[in-house]
Amino acid sequence: MEPLENLCGTSKQPLENLCSRRRPSYLQVILSLQVILSLQVILSLQVSSPKEEETVIGTNMAALSRTGFFRIPPTRCRIPDIGRSGSGPVRRVSSVPPPGTWNSELSRLPHRDLYRLSVTDPDRFWGSAAAARLRWIEPFQRVRDCELRSGRIGWFLGGRLNVSVNCLDVHVEKHPDRVALIWERDEPGTEVKVTYRELLETTCRLANTLKSHGVQRGDRVAIYMPVSPMAVAAMLACARIGAVHTVVFAGFSAEALAGRIQDAGCKAVITCNQGVRGGRTIELKTTVDTAVKTCPTIQHVFVSQRTDRLTAMGQMDIPLEEVMSSQLPVCPAESLDSEDVLFLLYTSGSTGKPKGLVHTQAGYLLYCSLTHQYVFDYQDGDVFGCVADVGWITGHSYVVYGPLCNGATTVLFESTPVYPNPETGGVCIAPHPAEDGASILPAMAMRPFFGIQPVLMGEQGEPLSGSSVSGALCIRDPWPGLARSIFGDHQRFVDTYFRPYPGFYFSGDGAFRSEDGFYQITGRMDDVINVSGHRLGTAEIEDALDEHPAVPEAAVVGIHHEIKGEVPFAFVVLKEDSVDRPSVVLQQLKDLVSTKIAKYAIPEHFLVVKRLPKTRSGKIMRRILRKVAMETSSDLGDVSTLDDPSVVMEIIEAHEAYRKQRKEEQKKK
Repeated sequence: MEPLENLCGTSKQPLENLCSRRRPSYLQVILSLQVILSLQVILSLQVSSPKEEETVIGTNMAALSRTGFFRIPPTRCRIPDIGRSGSGPVRRVSSVPPPGTWNSELSRLPHRDLYRLSVTDPDRFWGSAAAARLRWIEPFQRVRDCELRSGRIGWFLGGRLNVSVNCLDVHVEKHPDRVALIWERDEPGTEVKVTYRELLETTCRLANTLKSHGVQRGDRVAIYMPVSPMAVAAMLACARIGAVHTVVFAGFSAEALAGRIQDAGCKAVITCNQGVRGGRTIELKTTVDTAVKTCPTIQHVFVSQRTDRLTAMGQMDIPLEEVMSSQLPVCPAESLDSEDVLFLLYTSGSTGKPKGLVHTQAGYLLYCSLTHQYVFDYQDGDVFGCVADVGWITGHSYVVYGPLCNGATTVLFESTPVYPNPETGGVCIAPHPAEDGASILPAMAMRPFFGIQPVLMGEQGEPLSGSSVSGALCIRDPWPGLARSIFGDHQRFVDTYFRPYPGFYFSGDGAFRSEDGFYQITGRMDDVINVSGHRLGTAEIEDALDEHPAVPEAAVVGIHHEIKGEVPFAFVVLKEDSVDRPSVVLQQLKDLVSTKIAKYAIPEHFLVVKRLPKTRSGKIMRRILRKVAMETSSDLGDVSTLDDPSVVMEIIEAHEAYRKQRKEEQKKK
């Protein structure tokens, strides 16, 4: 089971607005204070002070900037009845809501009434929101047509629109000189601003460039770029002409990039000569050159100049800025069906082979727009900051599409955030929205978003009622932002997310529902181990270990045991002042787990390591730890998505030393 970050987004993420509202010179900053479960596929930003001098991108298309960015009627939906186990599909029919309903009535309702409407009459709720918040070329005829058992998900059927028009043109008509992007570049003290008009012109030039080189509607385009205005323009240019973009984090290896290009059958790659991140220069073009050698579908590689360094250009390579300068700053927007594919996003591979999750046009855009406004309390005129990379779903949803659809000024953070740690997300359960003065509890996802009906399932697949219960977290009804499929393998999509609990969407997470009806995520269900008949979530053990002041972080996996079935194996990082007394700390950790959980939860093995293997998004790659613990490290699979692959050898060597030590101790016995 793959984590939800890329399906509907599992984000354990907190938020607080530290800016003065409607003061564009300050950043609206999202800090990690509160856990948010995000199930949409599925933010944090260093506090920055306003710069005394700010660089504003102009519209002179004659030359390259040093930044590498050009100046420039019925509805049918089958829904299971949770009160009847195994019940058949239910047909529900309703008409499309009249125009103006959302702005004139629904959006003014108190939160409690609006949420109730979203679950009792989802067609009216989502239909009204879509009709009012999005610009349509042709209005939709049905709000939804969904059947979860087969993984069929369709929203706003018959409607046609263009995502880039909703993110750019509609705002250029109202306030063309509003700043759309603030690019906080890796170099300290530099900042670039891009207005909506400039972003639209650049997007159109790039779109025309793609079209002139044979990229057509439905073609897949890989984007391998650092967080930058040009990366945003590349995404929007694909959306404008109906091409399908797949953004790959500009730090993945050539092997990881090639695998994604091959699976998607990409026709072109858009990249930069180099990337700059955390003070380091990354040779992006070199990585692309290696990757495309094994990608026969690639016809062109468009190369943007992020730095002044010249790069070798081959037959397929096209200097992006140079070619864009001769293109028109106007590009007609394709009329696209609501369910045409907008983008593919590949999982990071932390649990196995990456898979490309499919997101479509209208449903995804509407959901991003609503969650951006309501979860983060966005108000017109705010400057919104999210430090996620555009290569992750959070970057798609809350750096690009959500903020731009709402006409916000969004911050692009090119460097590496040191504090707080970035998380991913497209939100389905969060502390906000809520009634005024409603409580917010630390470490709890808390309240379902509009249209989301969480259901906790027991071990026999039965819905659990009441409070103070734990179970598998499922969602009763589909929502517009839900991924539609796995590219090229819809059966895998069904088997992974809909077959475990027929008629429901399975998140892959376990959750606890409190006495107050709030939800807390207890960890991945595939990280549950069975110790002598006791089911334990590894996240519970990790939480107990992390409470020790000498342990900055820990990871627990389950391994086979001949008598107990499974036992926990803990990988523990110790602070420097505790490294010289590991036996003392480890005994304290055993006592802590025994006190917090139970004696049977005490890990059978403790391995002290310097650091844990993490992807560049900060996720611990537990499959590597599991293979090391089970002594099958000769078959680790792809480790190129790790932030630093050398950590693997460190852990293998530490485990080998631990294994030898245990053998010596057994001989003495």
